[in-house]
Amino acid sequence: MNHLNLLVSLKLLAEFTGINGFLGSRASIMLDVVFLAMFAVLPVMAVSIGMARFRRQYAWHKRIQLTLAIILLFAVAAFEIDMQFISGWQTRATPSPYWPAGVKTSLYIHLVFSISTFFLWLYVVIGALRNIPKPPAPSPYSRRHIFWARLAAIDLTLTALTGWIFYWLAFVA
Repeated sequence: MNHLNLLVSLKLLAEFTGINGFLGSRASIMLDVVFLAMFAVLPVMAVSIGMARFRRQYAWHKRIQLTLAIILLFAVAAFEIDMQFISGWQTRATPSPYWPAGVKTSLYIHLVFSISTFFLWLYVVIGALRNIPKPPAPSPYSRRHIFWARLAAIDLTLTALTGWIFYWLAFVA
């Protein structure tokens, strides 16, 4: 009887398409959370950059950036689990008038930015932790850090923009 219960449970899990979101679209709850979270992440990132650039508050910049990196790492992991294994995002996106060509094209463009953002942020954070003095202050590494961090910030902004476009094309239109 245990095998039968396991099979029934697996069948129910396979049919489960996640929890519906709260924004009134066809998206899952995790898609809605990430969609909204990016509206908070970008201004927080901008404030953090301003704290380092204009106010020379490097310790606060470090704290905020590490917090953002950890939050984004967990959010992306939860998001990917939802997208790949739970929400049935393609089923949810099928009613879109842009399915499949527009939705998938926007997703592929988004993935270019999101994957490159992950690796850029990883490089910037690890490089900063290894090369910037403690407590944080300008150093010979600063020029390299600023260059790569600027690219990472631009890439994260483009990740958010392309993510919002994908969300609209797939789950709102």
